[in-house]
Amino acid sequence: MFAARPWVEVYDDTWEMADGRVRDGFHHIVLPEYAIVVPVTPDGRFVMIREFKSGAEAICLNAPAGMIVAGEDPLAGARRELLEETGYASEDWRPLGAFRIDGSTGAGRGHLFLARGATRVAAPQPDDTEEIDVVLLEEHALRATLESGGITMMATAFAVALALLALHR
Repeated sequence: MFAARPWVEVYDDTWEMADGRVRDGFHHIVLPEYAIVVPVTPDGRFVMIREFKSGAEAICLNAPAGMIVAGEDPLAGARRELLEETGYASEDWRPLGAFRIDGSTGAGRGHLFLARGATRVAAPQPDDTEEIDVVLLEEHALRATLESGGITMMATAFAVALALLALHR
């Protein structure tokens, strides 16, 4: 059992395959579900954040995101995270799907959302472990950053790509 975080579990498991064979030592990672929001302002700018991510050991460009509290609806968690991290809110939400980062080990499930018409309604209220800078990017700048590898977090890159596809359907 991994003990660094009370909400993370890593354990070895057995898994029975469809043909009856059993795989031993299968690593299973249990992480909380999370929400990622790709917010777009009425004038077409994307609300992104820059923050230090310990796993990447760097300041990263990300979409607003965070853990879904136990029992919380994913959309409610997405709304909460957007408001807390950026001070923005939206009434026009589109789910982009729910995905696992790693199909072999689990590693949590992310609920991705596009929030159109996002407007600033309050000052950001990050928690005491976050130091966040809110940045607004034009679509061409966001696309260039995505294509050049400037968005280094896979979940954010995926959410942004899905949001761009959804916006241009």
